[in-house]
Amino acid sequence: MSRKFLETEGPQWVEQGIISPEQHQRLLALYPTQERAIGLLPLLGSLLIGLSVLSLVAANWQDLPEWLRLVVLIGAMVAAYAASESFLRRGFRPMGIGLAGLGLIVFGAGIVLTSQMYQLVGYDVTGLLAWVVAGVVLTYLHRSRFLFLQTVAIGALAQGYSSAELSSYSYATLVLTAGGLGYYWWRRPDSLAGAALATGLLWQAGLLVGYLHIKITWFFVPAMLVYAAGDWQLNRPAARALQGPPLVAAFLFTLGLAMFGEETSYTDLLRPHIAAYLGVLLLVFGLSVAGKRARGRLGGATDWLLLLPGFYFQGGLALAVATLVVLYAYSGSVLWRGHHEQNADRMNLGTALFVLTTMVAYFKLTWGFMDKSLFFLLGGALLLGMSWYLRRRTVRSFPPNQS
Repeated sequence: MSRKFLETEGPQWVEQGIISPEQHQRLLALYPTQERAIGLLPLLGSLLIGLSVLSLVAANWQDLPEWLRLVVLIGAMVAAYAASESFLRRGFRPMGIGLAGLGLIVFGAGIVLTSQMYQLVGYDVTGLLAWVVAGVVLTYLHRSRFLFLQTVAIGALAQGYSSAELSSYSYATLVLTAGGLGYYWWRRPDSLAGAALATGLLWQAGLLVGYLHIKITWFFVPAMLVYAAGDWQLNRPAARALQGPPLVAAFLFTLGLAMFGEETSYTDLLRPHIAAYLGVLLLVFGLSVAGKRARGRLGGATDWLLLLPGFYFQGGLALAVATLVVLYAYSGSVLWRGHHEQNADRMNLGTALFVLTTMVAYFKLTWGFMDKSLFFLLGGALLLGMSWYLRRRTVRSFPPNQS
C-alpha cells in the first residue's frame, strides 16, 4: 500500500462507511509525503560517491604499487561498512543503508581488481559468486529493498559474465537469486522488488536457454514458474508486480509470432519435443491454477491464453491469423476483468493491448494489397473510431463521481 493509493481510494472508503475520516487521516499519517524522496538521497549519493571513487582509482590503478592497491581496496570497504554500522546504530537508516550499498560496490570492485592484479580473471565465476553471496547476506541482515535491488543486479551481472566470457552457466547464482532473494521477497513482499526479481530471473532463464542450446520456447517454463509463484502470494499488488515481466515476455512473443509466424525458418526455432514441452508446461499451469483457486483469483487464468502453443501448427498466414485471434482474446479478457473488478488501470491496459493488436492485424492483413494512401486513411479512421468507442465504454464503467 502507498500514500498515493490511500489518497485515491480513501475518500471512497469513507463515503461507503468502510473507515471513518479520522481513520483515513491516521492511515495517511503512516506514509509521510516526502519521507521516501528524502530517504532516496543518501542511497543515490552513496552510489555516486562509489562511482567517483572507483573512477579515480581505476584511472590511476596502474601507477599505484601493489601493496597500496590492497590497502585502498580493503580500507575503503572497511570504512564504508564501519560508517554504515555507525549510522544505523544512531538511527539514520537511509544513510546507513546507502553506505552498506557503497561497501558492497567496493567489495565487488575489489574482487575484480584483485583478480586482474593476480591474473585470476577468465577462469571461473567464483569471485563474482562471492559478491552475490555478500549481497544476499547484507539484504537479510539489513532487510533493505535497496540492497535487494543491488543484489538482483549483481546476480544478473555475474550470470552475464559467466555466459559471455566463460561460455558457462552459474547454477549457484541462479539458486542464490531464486532461492535466497526469492524467499526474502516472499516473506517481505514488495512491488518494486518483485518486478526487479522477476526481471532478473527471466534474464538468467534466457541465458540458461542459450547455454543449453535448446528451443527458445523452453524459456517460458521458468518464466511461468515465476508467474505461478505470484498466484500463491497473498499480497496482491506485489504478486502482480512479480507476474508483470513474464506476461510482458509472453505477450511480446505472441505478438512476434503473429507478425513473423508465417516464415517457416522462424517457427522451426520454436518447436521443442511436443510431449515433453506440453507436459512440463501443463504442470506449471496446474500449479498456477491451484494458486489462483486458493486465493480466489481464477479469473486471472485467462493470462495463460498467451501460452497457447500455436507454433506447432504449420506456418503461414493462417498461423498469423490464429495468433491474432489469441491476442484479441487475451486483450478482451483484460478488458472484461477490468469491467468486472471496476479496475480503471486494468481497463486502460486492456484498451492499449486491444489497440496494439488491431494495429498489428491491420498492417499484417492489408499492407500487401491496399493502396498506401488508402491504407493510412482507413487505418487512422479505424484507430480513432476504436479510441472513441473504448473511451466511451470506460466512462460508462467509471463515471466521474466514482473517480
